[in-house]
Amino acid sequence: MGIQDTPEEWQVTATVTPFTGNKTSVRTDQVVMPDGSVHGRDYQVHPGSVAVLAIDDEDRVLVLRQYRHPVRHRLWEIPAGLLDIPGENPLHAAQRELYEEAHVKAEDWRVLTDVYTTPGGCDEAVRIFLARDLSEAEGERYAVAEEEADMEQARVPLDELVRSVIAGDLHNNCLVVGVLALTAVRAGDGLDSLRPAEAPWPARPFEA
Repeated sequence: MGIQDTPEEWQVTATVTPFTGNKTSVRTDQVVMPDGSVHGRDYQVHPGSVAVLAIDDEDRVLVLRQYRHPVRHRLWEIPAGLLDIPGENPLHAAQRELYEEAHVKAEDWRVLTDVYTTPGGCDEAVRIFLARDLSEAEGERYAVAEEEADMEQARVPLDELVRSVIAGDLHNNCLVVGVLALTAVRAGDGLDSLRPAEAPWPARPFEA
């Protein structure tokens, strides 16, 4: 199998949750280290997310521009959102996000890659999908609010996004990982090597 991440869990002697928010919480675990010492580790507990790299027949990627308060930036991103229900099928969540944020549907779905966004301080896992054969969704547009109320939408050539990532002009992790992963798979084994849309996801198990 070659190089591969492996599951492992060190002993935890105590756990507290000093903060619980609307979607996430903060947990402090007392973790036994390899030398037998015990140290506290604080991290954000996250339900998990999905993201969609949607690319049209002109090789343009659907991107959204949204204000992100923690980093004080308006970032270009790909459609993404939380897994709203424990055990939710990530494909269904991704299809929902593409509809809600862009009013677009796709006929061809593949798993592009799976990532832990910030494993040193958060347990968030993200599944990034590749969506192709795009078309306008039927019905009325989803009503948006808060940061999404003034969200911009564009379609940008994949090559232009790659250049902007390398230049340091784009910073959203799902966009960066998604466009580079797609470029790599095209240059390597091809799109047929990608996993099916409902491939198992050990980080967030679900029923297909």
